[in-house]
Order: sequence, then structure tokens, then C-alpha cells
Amino acid sequence: MRAILCKEYGPAEMLVIEDVASPVVKGHGVKVRVKAAGLNFPDTLIIEGKYQLKPTMPFSPGGEMSGEVIEVGEKVTRFKPGDRVAGLTGYGAFAEEVVVPEQNILPIPESMSDEKAAAFSMVYGTSYYALKQRANIQPGETLLVLGASGGVGLATVELGKAMGAHVIAAASTAEKLAVAKEAGADELINYTEEPLKDAVKRLTNSKGVDVIYDPVGGDFTEQALRAMAWNGRHLIIGFAAGDIPTDAGKAWEVCLRSRKPQNRTFPASISVTSSEVNRV
Repeated sequence: MRAILCKEYGPAEMLVIEDVASPVVKGHGVKVRVKAAGLNFPDTLIIEGKYQLKPTMPFSPGGEMSGEVIEVGEKVTRFKPGDRVAGLTGYGAFAEEVVVPEQNILPIPESMSDEKAAAFSMVYGTSYYALKQRANIQPGETLLVLGASGGVGLATVELGKAMGAHVIAAASTAEKLAVAKEAGADELINYTEEPLKDAVKRLTNSKGVDVIYDPVGGDFTEQALRAMAWNGRHLIIGFAAGDIPTDAGKAWEVCLRSRKPQNRTFPASISVTSSEVNRV
């Protein structure tokens, strides 16, 4: 089979396409013929050695995919050859075939295309888990979404509105904020024009926000924390603008590969690195 390979850290131009052996499937593994693969920010980090998870070289990047099951391990109970599936791989999806742990994949509804399914698990799964299972967001609470025009940001705007939250979208340009507004944001903050903390306090009458969804990091994290309401929850999703902690990679790998199989349908609950803090 053919695969896109990373043989040394660097930009995407250094990736190569080569013929490699088909992966062996056993145990709870499910071999999938890849029909479509999602492209996300972690994929750009992992090939440059900037991501917490560092696979052994050479490796195929690609953190999520959709496709058709072609073979299953002897312990697999939920899938069979011919099933349409999608899910998280961590890496390896930029290939014609990939073996994925059974617990990491989901059946695709007939109404969903391969392309949409391939781009669903990471952004919507992450955001759903963060808002519902970590923050336990309630109708009427205020949700601040940093990086609101990105993949997880837009998913969070949509899900937050569906859960009854008052959504404040923050981004760095008017064009990005227009996208967030179209997705359902109630209020907009351009944090290149006004300090984030000041803007949040202005929009909330100094009460602060109940939930912060933060895929950005860096200086914006501290500003957001200082604009949080009492008993607020701060969801750490990523570090696009700040330093990346070096000890998170093992936890992410364990999350992807070591959880017990469960029966799931869309939308999935997918672990993210999160913390809940009170106002500082």
C-alpha cells in the first residue's frame, strides 16, 4: 500500500509518498481502507517534532480518518468487514490502510459522507466532551471561545449554542469573527483591538464568563482566567499561541490507545486535556 511518510522532522514539503507493507491486525485492532482523512493543527506539529506525541520514525501522520473495514482482530466484537467507520488514529491516517483500536472508531450514519465523517471526530468530539462532560455547561451560562474561527473553535460555538449557552467568540481579525458569527456566536471580541480581559468584563457587566474554551494558550490564557466568573471552568484544549507542555504526550497516547472498548455512536466522547479552576 502507499503512505505519506515523515522520515525526519520538518515542514510538509519534506514528506514523501512510498510503498509500505500493509499493517498487521490482531486483538482489538480494526484494519480500515482509508477513504478520507482529516487535516488538523496537530498534524502540522507532529511532523515538525513540536507535538507532545512523537512517533518512532518513519511514521505516517494523520490523526483522524473515515473508510471501510477490511479486516478485524480476533477480539473485535462491534465491527465487521464492509462497515463504514470513522475515528481517531493519533497518527497513521495519511495512508491507504490503517489499523485502529476498536474503541477509537465509530459507525458512520448513512446520511454522512466520508469527507464529513473524516473531519468530525476530532473537533466535534473534543468540543462535546469538553463542554458537556468536563465543564457541564448549563443553559444560560456564558461561554468564551478563544480561536473561535478554527476547527475546534467553530465546533464549540455551534455546540455551545445548541446547549443553550451565551457564546462570546474571540479571534484576531474581522474576517475570522464573521465566520464565528455565522456559526451562531452572540458576541464578538477582536483581541488585537482590545485587551481580552477588558472586553470580556465589558460584555458581561464585570461578572466574567462561566466557561472558557481555550485552544490558544500563551498570554490569552492568563487574560481569560482573569475574566472568569466565580466557579468558572477553564478548558485547556491546545497551545497554538503558547508553549506546549512536554509531559502531555504520554497521556495523549494512553488516551488514544489504552481505553476499554465501549459502544458508541456519533457524537463521541473523546478525552482532552482539561482543567477546572476558580477565578484568579
